[in-house]
Amino acid sequence: MSNATFRGGVHPYEGKELSKDLPIKQVNLPGEYVFSMAQHIGAPATPIVEKGDKVLVGQKIGEASGFISANICSSVSGTVKAVEPRMLLNGSKATCVVIENDEEYTGIEGLGEDRDYTKLSKDEIRDIVKEAGIVGMGGAGFPTHVKLAPKEPDKIDYILVNGAECEPYLTSDYRQMMEYTDQIVKGLKVMLTLFDNAKGVICIEDNKPDAIAKMREAVQNEERIEVLPLKTKYPQGGERTLIYAATGRKIYSAKLPADAGCIVDNVSTVIAIYRAVCKQTPLIRGVLTLTGDAFNTPVNVEVRLGCSHADLVPEGDGFKTEPVKIISGGPMMGFAFFDLNVPVTKTSSSILALTKDEVAEYEPTPCIRCGRCVEACPGNLMSQKMAQAAMHNDYDAFVKLNGMECYECGSCTFVCPARRPLTQTFKQARQYVAAQRRKK
Repeated sequence: MSNATFRGGVHPYEGKELSKDLPIKQVNLPGEYVFSMAQHIGAPATPIVEKGDKVLVGQKIGEASGFISANICSSVSGTVKAVEPRMLLNGSKATCVVIENDEEYTGIEGLGEDRDYTKLSKDEIRDIVKEAGIVGMGGAGFPTHVKLAPKEPDKIDYILVNGAECEPYLTSDYRQMMEYTDQIVKGLKVMLTLFDNAKGVICIEDNKPDAIAKMREAVQNEERIEVLPLKTKYPQGGERTLIYAATGRKIYSAKLPADAGCIVDNVSTVIAIYRAVCKQTPLIRGVLTLTGDAFNTPVNVEVRLGCSHADLVPEGDGFKTEPVKIISGGPMMGFAFFDLNVPVTKTSSSILALTKDEVAEYEPTPCIRCGRCVEACPGNLMSQKMAQAAMHNDYDAFVKLNGMECYECGSCTFVCPARRPLTQTFKQARQYVAAQRRKK
């Protein structure tokens, strides 16, 4: 094992003290629930219900439409009001199933009942995960059943549970490690049954000592599981940086974690695996952090997927002052809401409401060639030269400078004294290059 860190990175204001100390609040909201068919990387799911249909909690309402795709299950019982395009978090539109919650929460047969995973075959476990519609809940949304079926499972020797939660303000993973400890351990044990040669490592930043202690107590008698404290540094929770910090192995954009003998899953995803396999419950709930200095009472809430973000604001006792900016996710890699009246999806993680927009207060100035962006980059990239190439539309040079290896973590932009929008520039360049490659 390495010293549980990586080269580069930054130390932004953490802001976790705002929401970390209150227990997770269970929330069931009335009204309309909207289920996007595009809550994951890959092909959108295909709706398998129609207007007027009655549905149950846990019922599949969207069928995966390809290998890289995921099922969608209803989190409420009620009547399908419509199957139509609706606006999503990022401002795009996608086909959605709209269900009026009857507030009875009648479930499908067997929902929530115990199941002994030790009596299941590996293929049965993978099929259950697929049917449950589980995806990476750390933000990427990659279908988990695909991740759990690598070409050479015998070469997987690490299952890394990502509990770093390095993004500022967010505390949903921390609260789940404190409150759902056993579910995390059992979910990891389910995953370990799929990989005979693997060791489970629960990775937690050392700014969460109580979570480290609690998880260590929970796994003290587990021979194949250990807890690894990580140095507190952003972006410690990035997949590539986490793999390097935990194992000393490196991967690049053309490789998958499995190529380095690793499977990496977020805390929430591991809990979802436990609930699907051991409690016969598909992915229908998620934990979001409601935080920022605009909220009266920052808190973490566990909600049924498909509810509106706008309806969650009262759960944090509303805004004490009108936010200047509201972000989905954290301040480093999240993006601003254009409207809170959009549905919570599998990858939703927060409503971050701020009374100050620090980015908008500063105008970019010319680069002073200080090199801070290079020092901060966890990917060892020449950020200043990449930015120059991208701004001149010299995409060949951008690619030669390994621009496609950029994490888009925001570390370079954070440290830049000239306030240059480096990450945004790289994001646009990467999107252009990827689009040109697809044309070929």
